[in-house]
Amino acid sequence: MKVRKNYLCILFVSSLCSLSVLGGCGQKPNNAGDVQVASDGSGAEDAAGGEEDADESGGGEEGADEVGSGGEGADEAGGAGAESLGEFSMEDINGESYTQEMFADYDLTMVNVFTTWCSPCINEIPDLQKLRDEMEGKGVNVVGIVLDAIGSDGKADQNTVKMAKELAERTGVSYPFLIPDAGYLNGRLTRINAVPETFFVDKEGNLVGETYTGSRSLEDWKSVVETELKGAAQ
Repeated sequence: MKVRKNYLCILFVSSLCSLSVLGGCGQKPNNAGDVQVASDGSGAEDAAGGEEDADESGGGEEGADEVGSGGEGADEAGGAGAESLGEFSMEDINGESYTQEMFADYDLTMVNVFTTWCSPCINEIPDLQKLRDEMEGKGVNVVGIVLDAIGSDGKADQNTVKMAKELAERTGVSYPFLIPDAGYLNGRLTRINAVPETFFVDKEGNLVGETYTGSRSLEDWKSVVETELKGAAQ
């Protein structure tokens, strides 16, 4: 009987390990918080009522590097009483300063949070640049935040900044890669469960629409942005 219990225990542990591998979970660097690698797919996270997974049939979606559940999520930021990001000041990887004023020139700003070691994050950056090129005329901007570019001491990690610069050159992006400030964008970045995570901000600096966890194809992002743009205009 004891042998049977041990055998069942081994089977249970093996099953858990198999699920982790299938989900693509991986270890993160020390300065990247609790971020791990996640699988393809999609889930929906309801900000008002916890997390709720749902299958999505969209094509061309890629994985995400995540802490929590495996797959893409959508955490609704809109609704009653829009949340403001407040005042902040961050520098990009080239030392240029950015504040909340950067949102004022666009009806909608797409904020894409990523890490330099996240393959799905890196792979979708060229598409995000194309998205910006195609939709800037509609009042849409794209901003990147390099989550692992800040160390545990609250200062920029120069090695990561160097990698981010090389990434920007290699992908040819023109939108800024920002380094988190010591306050992590007034705490907003501390709520991230997975990378890439993308959220949207209106011209008043308010969070609008949904938060999307995981990478997507260019066509999928176009559809998402069109939807969020309509919501921001209301």
